[in-house]
Amino acid sequence: MLCSNWPKVRNLPPATPSCHSFAEQGFYVAPRLRALCVPVLYGEPGIFLSSSLVSFFSRVIFTVCAPLHHALSETREAPVDNEGVSPHKHRLADYLRPKTLAMLLLGFSSGLPFFLVGNTFGYWLRDEHTSLTAIGFLSWVGIAYSLKFLWAPLIDRVDLPLFRRLGHRRGWIMFSQIVVGLALAAMGGTGTKAGLARLGAFALVVAFASSTQDIVVDAWRIESAEDEEEQGLLASAYQFSYRLALLTTDSLILIVAAAVGWRMSYGIYGACMAVGMIATWFAKEPERADAVMHEKEREAPLWTPRGFFDAVVGPFIAFFRAHGWLALVMLAAISLYRVPDFVMGPMSNPYYHDMGLSKETVGAVRGSIGLIATFAGIAAGGFCSLKLGHMRALVIGGILHSVAVAAYATLAFAGASIPLFALVMAGDNFGISFAGVALIAYMSSLTSLGYTATQYALLSSTYAWLGKILKGFSGAAVESLSTTHGLIHAYGIFFIACGLTGVPAVLLFAALGYWHRRKQPAPAAA
Repeated sequence: MLCSNWPKVRNLPPATPSCHSFAEQGFYVAPRLRALCVPVLYGEPGIFLSSSLVSFFSRVIFTVCAPLHHALSETREAPVDNEGVSPHKHRLADYLRPKTLAMLLLGFSSGLPFFLVGNTFGYWLRDEHTSLTAIGFLSWVGIAYSLKFLWAPLIDRVDLPLFRRLGHRRGWIMFSQIVVGLALAAMGGTGTKAGLARLGAFALVVAFASSTQDIVVDAWRIESAEDEEEQGLLASAYQFSYRLALLTTDSLILIVAAAVGWRMSYGIYGACMAVGMIATWFAKEPERADAVMHEKEREAPLWTPRGFFDAVVGPFIAFFRAHGWLALVMLAAISLYRVPDFVMGPMSNPYYHDMGLSKETVGAVRGSIGLIATFAGIAAGGFCSLKLGHMRALVIGGILHSVAVAAYATLAFAGASIPLFALVMAGDNFGISFAGVALIAYMSSLTSLGYTATQYALLSSTYAWLGKILKGFSGAAVESLSTTHGLIHAYGIFFIACGLTGVPAVLLFAALGYWHRRKQPAPAAA
């Protein structure tokens, strides 16, 4: 339950996320609901629901990741007492509003291409007997997601001529969705027999178009919300459908590919981008952000030196001005945090293949036990973020997901029994989901209206760029180790090394937490 008397000040510099408790972040939960509300969702704001009439997983899907509201409102005041608490509870009908339905479909469209040029792409390549070294190098197409801050300023300020009728944000979304759908279909039509270079080129097109879609959908989501409550509603809908898309491209596609082949599967998934195009066509352009953009364009058009400087450099100046020298430490910690799972990612599916696990088995485990563990990790990560604050949750998440990645080595040394495989995958999904909530909660706290797309793209790119560069060498590392240890044991050593790469980020976030605690004023004497 959110306080109804918070000021809706949206264009001030964001506050440094140094708070370490729910109350300090300006949130209030009625005492009778504290035990009934679970903060969840993959690193984005959600909403609060009473748990009396819904199951555990319904709460997981639609409950608030409360600390993340701080991420999307640049400044607010805490309620002075309990009387300002709104009695409103979100109902299922709230998720059937046109704007929320559009967000559900756009979230699905955003999540659909991610694994199709990532881990699932590697499974396809290994199924076609592609070398691990080549699979590792082809994983570099995902670096496009880490470079999107470079063209985000252009997307913030420039309309697409052929799509101007749809509006600024919707025009870019529609364009990127069309390109993603056509390029996925081209990947299916090309296959590996036409050469890895051509297939990789189409995958690169998908990655660039998909990252562009992510930029604009994130901006549309943040800018379309009329207030904090609706922001949570849209974000929870987005993350639910995004995770659903990841599930279909990480597990369901394996079952589809076993039945109709990889090429046909990619063609089918390319056609599924029509879901997002329909949503874009019927969605409404965010008027509030348009007013800010038009004011910027009136004062300093993009093609003037002042306008270009504001579009390209302004977001970064605002970020460093808000956080000072600590911004460098924050960016370093963010860039190191997800290195373990990024580096191991290209090798996970080839690992299953080389151990003799069938696509149907992997897909079934991911879609059952893996899914349960994912939602449990989301809930636990959100709960710890709410109760312990960003920094402590980040440290716990860093430890959990590093251990979970290293645990894959047990399959190499103890044997690939299905129960052990299910246990390891459950631990991996739990740890990574926990860490994802903590990290994106922290990252999302730094955007301001007028620079939404660029600042969020900067942070979401920062957390991925290092891991995505290093993961290109993952296949070469495994093949090098295999010459002396054998292929399966080489995988085991590789996964242990990946887990150890998470230690520096844990130490940096622990240091940041200590610094923030020192900066907090001492409580006044009674």
